[in-house]
Amino acid sequence: MQLIECVPNFSEGNDLTIIKQITNAIESVEGIKLLNVDPGKATNRTVVTFVGEPIQVIEAAYRGISKAKELINMRMHTGEHPRMGATDVCPLIPIANITMEETARYAKQLAERVGNDLSIAVYLYEAAQTKKERNNLSVIRAGEYEGFFKKITLPEWKPDFGPTEHHITAGSTVIGARDFLVAFNINLNTTSVRRANSIAFDVREAGRVKREGNPITGKIVTDENGKPVSVAGTLKSVKAIGWFIEEYGVAQISMNLTNVNVTPVHVAFDEVCAKAQARGIRVTGSELVGVIPLKSLTDAGKYFLEKQQRSLGVSEQELIRIAVKSMGLDALGPFNAQERIIEYMLNAGKNAPLVKMNLVAFANETASESPAPGGGSIAAYMGALAASLGAMVANLSSHKAGWDERWKEFSNHATLGQELKDKLLNLVDEDTNSFNQIMNAFAMPKNSDEEKTQRTQAIQAATKHAIDVPMETLKASFATFALAEAMIKTGNPNSVTDAGVAVLAARAAVIGAYFNIKVNASSYNDKPYVNAIIAEATNYVTLAKAKEEELTALVEEKISI
Repeated sequence: MQLIECVPNFSEGNDLTIIKQITNAIESVEGIKLLNVDPGKATNRTVVTFVGEPIQVIEAAYRGISKAKELINMRMHTGEHPRMGATDVCPLIPIANITMEETARYAKQLAERVGNDLSIAVYLYEAAQTKKERNNLSVIRAGEYEGFFKKITLPEWKPDFGPTEHHITAGSTVIGARDFLVAFNINLNTTSVRRANSIAFDVREAGRVKREGNPITGKIVTDENGKPVSVAGTLKSVKAIGWFIEEYGVAQISMNLTNVNVTPVHVAFDEVCAKAQARGIRVTGSELVGVIPLKSLTDAGKYFLEKQQRSLGVSEQELIRIAVKSMGLDALGPFNAQERIIEYMLNAGKNAPLVKMNLVAFANETASESPAPGGGSIAAYMGALAASLGAMVANLSSHKAGWDERWKEFSNHATLGQELKDKLLNLVDEDTNSFNQIMNAFAMPKNSDEEKTQRTQAIQAATKHAIDVPMETLKASFATFALAEAMIKTGNPNSVTDAGVAVLAARAAVIGAYFNIKVNASSYNDKPYVNAIIAEATNYVTLAKAKEEELTALVEEKISI
């Protein structure tokens, strides 16, 4: 499935009735998932985020733009944020299985339809714009709504689509395709917009105009062509301005991180902290506008833990918590990860997986008359418990008094344990899914020769998947032996028996997965493949039994009375 995210910015942040009508229009398209609606009173602007397949997204965006034209009167609009139209900007962002080039083509389709059918002047930007001199949003938007009545008449500012007139109530619109952008505001303990702007100019990639002597009042330095010379800021792929938010009573650095792979949120946050402190100002927190990729927050959590010289091998939820607290993302209001992290939003409403059950519910489900979850899922869960115990001992070792200089060593072990745990937890549900795929294949119709052929092919494909999944479980579970061994030999001696239990759980997981491989392989027609994978799995079982015997003997030796 191809997925595109769309993040239209509408010039209304106060009238919730208008905002609701716009989002209703967007959600009227079947298959669209509305991820976030973020109205701002001071900016008088609402950022809407939704996702879906390309054709669905184009239709939903069109309906939202059309409804905004109907309801928003730009002649009456005021707000802190630059704007040029009722739908100020509407970017499309490739999320899954689609290239930027394909996304740009969809942006052009949307722009053409908006221009022709809604009589709104449309400018393309970023990846959808072929003219380099007008692919930057801030350059296009310069002059804003009030100045566009004149600007649009200039030959160099002829719209890409639609009339060469600035719509008196709807204004003009910018549509394009871009990389995932994180809108991130940092709070300051000042009300001074001038000081906030100074910090913004320090960090943003565009920097500031170079001046002689005094950086604020000095004469502007120009090049040989008479154009102002700029001094670049310290952060690449960052746009930033300072403003005062009356709603909160503080000035903020409003940032767009246009490529979080180049400048992650935690790097931007710390750099603003440094520049603010140099000017006698303190950062008091931050806020996220819209949604953010999961990796941005887990990377931030790891970054702040590493600065503390603490183990990075903690759960995903703990990494998110550390990131939120370290950057003060909850300073202006609660931070709900389920409503802010794009991956969590996409999974909302789906059937709860087995691993989301509590222990009693999982045990009851396993003990029920249903054949799934069965041994394969339990084997994966046993492997996850082995990895969890290994990570626990590593974390306890990392924080052991007197072992401070070894924190990195044990952090690496704990991180590996978390990775194995997460992989094996996913395999708990994947094993049950693979069983269901086989059942669905057997339920396919077989009335005609063609249907019989399709059914046989589906059964074989599902059977191979049901072999491959426990093989993944077996390999991941076997990998936990190395972690357990390291913890038995070098970890916190007070937790050696916990590492010993990890060994026993790993052995059960490996052999349990082997059973599943063997029983499913008996129904698969590709015998060379079957023989090869059974031989490989058998070798793992032999090694696992030997490793279990060796390591349990070592535990016995360490705890002997």
